[in-house]
Amino acid sequence: SDTVFRIEFFGDEVEAVSEVDSFTGELINSLTEVTVFPAKHEVTSREKIERASEGIRTDLKERVAELEKQGKIVEAQRLQTRTEYDLEMLLETGYCTGIENYTRYFSSRKPGEPPATLLEYFPDDFLVLIDESHISLPQVGAMYEGNLSRKMSLVNHGFRLPSALDNRPLRFHEFEGFIKQAVFISATPGKYEKLHCAESDMAEQIIRPTGLLDPEVFIYPSRPEFFQESFHSGSRSDATNQIDKLTSEIAMRTARNERVLITTATKKSAEDLSKYFQETGINSKYLHSDIETMERIEILRELREGVIDVIVGINLLREGLDLPEVSLIGIIDADKEGFLRSRDALIQTMGRAARNVNGTIFLFADRMTDSMTAAIQETLRRRKIQIDYNEKHGMTPQSISKGITSISSADAAAKKYDAKKVKSSEVPRLIEELEMQMDIATQNLEFEKAAEIRDEIFLLKKSVPG
Repeated sequence: SDTVFRIEFFGDEVEAVSEVDSFTGELINSLTEVTVFPAKHEVTSREKIERASEGIRTDLKERVAELEKQGKIVEAQRLQTRTEYDLEMLLETGYCTGIENYTRYFSSRKPGEPPATLLEYFPDDFLVLIDESHISLPQVGAMYEGNLSRKMSLVNHGFRLPSALDNRPLRFHEFEGFIKQAVFISATPGKYEKLHCAESDMAEQIIRPTGLLDPEVFIYPSRPEFFQESFHSGSRSDATNQIDKLTSEIAMRTARNERVLITTATKKSAEDLSKYFQETGINSKYLHSDIETMERIEILRELREGVIDVIVGINLLREGLDLPEVSLIGIIDADKEGFLRSRDALIQTMGRAARNVNGTIFLFADRMTDSMTAAIQETLRRRKIQIDYNEKHGMTPQSISKGITSISSADAAAKKYDAKKVKSSEVPRLIEELEMQMDIATQNLEFEKAAEIRDEIFLLKKSVPG
């Protein structure tokens, strides 16, 4: 929180309660009362702690004997020492580090039973809306196995009792048991969504208020000698070297003040292609997971502002990026079947060009894959619906207009904190907190939010001594 509560005493009586800024100490508000919640989730009565301790001791004795029988003497001693220390801390202070690994004893749940979750507090008829369900649902299903793999290592080496395995995410079928009605939201629904939705339950939002169409899709050979035909909605297109084709097309787009995104299959190829463009006079940068958070923000901002004309990347150019200046996306090695070249991945990548009226997709491949065929057919299907609607209603497609928030000028930043009022001793803590928020925003592809936080960090570092 950005504020704290200050309670002033006169003897054993509360004289004043006030809300103050946690960094400057400045008074924000005088209060007559305030509700203070525990700093830890695991807060319970003395009786429950003593009862839980009995269960922990019983399981500790059994587990130590089991490890010794397996010849794991070091692991048994490690577990004995650690658990007895935790028990002592629990009984003396009511808390211990890693107390969540003993949750089952406090909640009186049996081994293997699902843990308590917030879902238990919702009414029976609550509605769940799952955004980007093609990603969210697999992540829910993967959480349990990922947690189990990590915890088993701790249990096997005597760092934790087996009860630690019960402090876990829900299994997918347990999660399903809570969900009585749901809305799945995705441009590329997965098998699960299709399996659990009847045809009559599916709704498509294909028509855009701007009248924009899904981008045109061209297929070009990676190497003309291997693939002599290229297709565009049934018509022939010229076959040429993929880099030469991209270079000439980039020049055309740049002349129209438009931008280009190119996706490659590996980090090395992204770096090499970006370097080649730079050597030929094209303003280009590469973008992948090795690039630091703040640099990623700058690169995307530079693309929108026209400082650079091309970004070459891998998977960071899929969901979530909203770059209306981009009119061309080139997909290198489109025929390399896999996660990044699946039907859904291709459709999501193509969607980055659907913000511009001149949106176009270049697929470079030496053969037609099932994923390419399915992605192109879906794009053509949507285009036909959009074209028919526009003709019927007299709509003219218009590119999305979206302002660019400056992140290069600290003076334009929204100042959340007055740097002059922040104590020098508090600056490192505040910067650390803001950097954490910036990283989370970047991971969620909320680059403009991350840019604003980045400017706050810049102002603090620049204006506050130390």
